[in-house]
Amino acid sequence: MCKNNVPAADAKLKGAAAAASTVLKTISKSELASHNTPHSAWCAVHSTDASGKYTGGHVVLDITSFASRHPGGDLILLAAGKDASVLFETYHPRGVPHSLVRKLQIGVMEKGAYENSFYSWDSDFYKVLKQRVCERIEEKGLQRRGSGEILIKALFLLAGFWYSLYHMYTQTNFTNAAIASISMGIFAAMIGVNIQHDGNHGAFAKSKFINKFAGWTFDMIGGSAFTWELQHMLGHHPYTNVLDEVEHKRKEDEGVDCKLEEKDQESDPDVFSSFPLMRMHPLHEVSWFHRYQHIYAPFLFALMTLAKVFQQDFEIVLTGKLYHIDAAVRYGSIWNVMRFWSMKIITMFYMLGLPIYFHGAAKGVGLFVIGHLAAGELLATMFIVNHVIEGVSYGHKGVTNDEGVKVAKPATIMGDTPMERTREQLMNGKADKSTVPSVPFDDWAAVQCQTSVNWSSGSWFWNHFSGGLSHQIEHHLFPSICHTNYCYIQEVVQKTCEEYGVPYQTESSLYVAYGKMLNHLKFLGRTKQL
Repeated sequence: MCKNNVPAADAKLKGAAAAASTVLKTISKSELASHNTPHSAWCAVHSTDASGKYTGGHVVLDITSFASRHPGGDLILLAAGKDASVLFETYHPRGVPHSLVRKLQIGVMEKGAYENSFYSWDSDFYKVLKQRVCERIEEKGLQRRGSGEILIKALFLLAGFWYSLYHMYTQTNFTNAAIASISMGIFAAMIGVNIQHDGNHGAFAKSKFINKFAGWTFDMIGGSAFTWELQHMLGHHPYTNVLDEVEHKRKEDEGVDCKLEEKDQESDPDVFSSFPLMRMHPLHEVSWFHRYQHIYAPFLFALMTLAKVFQQDFEIVLTGKLYHIDAAVRYGSIWNVMRFWSMKIITMFYMLGLPIYFHGAAKGVGLFVIGHLAAGELLATMFIVNHVIEGVSYGHKGVTNDEGVKVAKPATIMGDTPMERTREQLMNGKADKSTVPSVPFDDWAAVQCQTSVNWSSGSWFWNHFSGGLSHQIEHHLFPSICHTNYCYIQEVVQKTCEEYGVPYQTESSLYVAYGKMLNHLKFLGRTKQL
């Protein structure tokens, strides 16, 4: 049972870390980073002492051969070569047996290897939250991964995509063909958020093979599941709205970029790379054209999938990296590289080649672009409102106070920290303040709540329509739980946040959230760099 497994998660590394320091080798960050391919995969996860508290140290696991037996399939290989503590915690809400960790352990990380992490794991906030969410899922008789609802929806969306694509080919009237192209683009976007999203998170089904197929549908609609995994699961999800201030300023002031092996993994590529001409983080330098970004942003959003398909996907497979993320965890396999190129050729044939064949070059290319514009606009609209919106917080890694002590406290563009207010309100409402549970500002789960925003919380319809993006807080806390469950666990998450004094921001609708997003972009475009 779920609730009985949580204590095992708390104790997963007991004894292992203590013994490792004397009988196992000490491993450096550079040595760990060299084992970052599917053929040689090591990862580090944080360790605990005998009482279950995190020690600040890390044990090293060899997951190379275990990947073939891993219930989630080769998803585990994304952890290779890095500190995988966030992945370890978030993808196993029921915990991992410490006996398995001991079996995979081959060493310990050198002392202080990850002492500059932005995050803290000292609070029991996330442990309690995981236990309660697991209990709610069991109470409702739901499956953590997969459901009849998502399967029916997937079949409908796949049929809609291919039906629209067929009509785009066969309509002799260009206007009708364009309408079919728009329909195809909308269905492609919905496949992206409802099928591949869960599939690549390992949440679409219990079967790792079905999850792999569901994730592959992103290749089917023209993208690359590997690119998505690298940016989304290794960058955006673990380190939402966080930017390494030291590295960022060095690059801006001196024009010097760090070597890939020297880059800090704790940065969110979505806030500094997803859209050119946009200022989406307060640490970014302000340019004159940013004053108008709230006006041109909706038009720029429509180009998102075209940029991904024609620029980012190819850049990653050719350079072997995605900004600060080493792509060897995926493209270190020749089979994965072959899958990338073969799917690009196949999808270009039926999404661009056949429209040109049926309608001529100019109209065929036009239909291809129209479909992408529809997909890009819908995808960007549902994604951006969750993290770039009024009231959301940002993390500035590398900030220190006058005494040189690390300051790891998310803040809004106004410079305030909403969690200070929610904690104060909770304290003021208690006669005995000692009963209020402690949560650091940089607690990983608390940071996710401060950097993510919901809309239409609790709505079954909007949860299904958006593929769970309307419950962004729940999704970031529990990426391995099927999105069809989010409307059922939302109440548990919100009440637990209130109990611990952690912010939980939710907007009444997508329309309201979109308006606040534009206002936020307007403000970002006119305020000075922090």
